[in-house]
Amino acid sequence: MDWRDQGILLSTRRHGESSAIIDVLTEHHGRHAGVVRGGASRKLAPVLQPGAQLDVAWRARLEDHIGAFTVEPLRSRSAQAMGGRMALAGLNAVVSLVMFSLPERDPVPLLYHKTTQLLDLLGQDDLWPLAYLRWEKNLLEVTGFALDLDRCAVTGGQDDLRYVSPKTGRAVSGAGAGEWAARLLPLPPILRGQGPGTDEDVLAALEVTGYFLQHKLAPAMGHRPVPDARHRFMTLVQHRHAANGKTQ
Repeated sequence: MDWRDQGILLSTRRHGESSAIIDVLTEHHGRHAGVVRGGASRKLAPVLQPGAQLDVAWRARLEDHIGAFTVEPLRSRSAQAMGGRMALAGLNAVVSLVMFSLPERDPVPLLYHKTTQLLDLLGQDDLWPLAYLRWEKNLLEVTGFALDLDRCAVTGGQDDLRYVSPKTGRAVSGAGAGEWAARLLPLPPILRGQGPGTDEDVLAALEVTGYFLQHKLAPAMGHRPVPDARHRFMTLVQHRHAANGKTQ
């Protein structure tokens, strides 16, 4: 069995004296692991850093074997990731959530392209929180927990959409909420592509997407906790928002 694809390196761990086991998100073969001979060597170790774009060729005797990768670097993102705390925290959040949420060998080409586009923005801190929010919303979609925010789940109308149902992920209007309003999640306009997309807007929206990660996706993944890397990224955005508020 063999194939060739492009992928984003998610993680690497030492295997034996000189090899490494890597996990990559590939365009056509999903999240896939394999052994890289010499992956812990001085030549390859600097290349095999999370976020790197790789050309990978996988080979195994049987399809269900872990197999072996040969890799060719296409683009390193190490300099961008190490250029600041926001970039590094954002990269860690993305690769951790991909590892957390995607089963192995299940192709998700749309998410692969969205992830590539997001990681290409590393270092552009002004753009990153909003871009990350859009990516996380797409992650919920491809994992089966899409938010349906175009019209009210109760009335069918498109006006005055204020809430999100924590059970269904559907929007609810003020009129449709009625006495149930206190049990619903707020619907930040930025989740519907409205508003300026400030850090405050993004943080409010990430509280909503985070609810579905924790209460819907995590149970589906065996009740594992949502990776701490996501919380650390949100904390940095919160600190920046607070600092900007003090300077105004």
